[in-house]
Amino acid sequence: MRVPPFERLRPFMQLSSVFVLGMITGGMIYNAIWHASFNQLWTNNQDLQFQLQQAEEDNKTLRKYSKRQTVVKEIKLIPEEASAEKIDSINLKELLRRVSRDLEVLRGRDMFEIDSDSKLVRMLLHQKKYTVRDKEYTIQVKTMLVMEGVLQIWLEAKERLPESH
Repeated sequence: MRVPPFERLRPFMQLSSVFVLGMITGGMIYNAIWHASFNQLWTNNQDLQFQLQQAEEDNKTLRKYSKRQTVVKEIKLIPEEASAEKIDSINLKELLRRVSRDLEVLRGRDMFEIDSDSKLVRMLLHQKKYTVRDKEYTIQVKTMLVMEGVLQIWLEAKERLPESH
């Protein structure tokens, strides 16, 4: 039996190896693009879910207290710009969602009695720790303002560094 010379197969082997490498590289590029677009879609979905949840709570409160003008109907949390830049947007939205859940007791309160409530909120949220996606954050209330039924709270959020022993 005769074995064909290997030299005749070399161009075919080179061409097929380039083709296989091209397939692998193309698959990697396609996968990277797909993951980037999926991540962007997931981020937008989280933002929209947060906005929807806030709008539903505001709508429920507005319907409940529509006859009373001096009641806190809406709570708007505003992160400080310095802290918002340092924290990932998904973690920041989840952090604001948790703080909003803690401040839900202020809805329906009389605006003229908010000064005693603001002291309570400052004491409750001063350096309070929240764990979001395996990272710890501390919250501090900077400013509270009530106007036309909207309680606006400016928060500073910092990532808490792990304690070393």
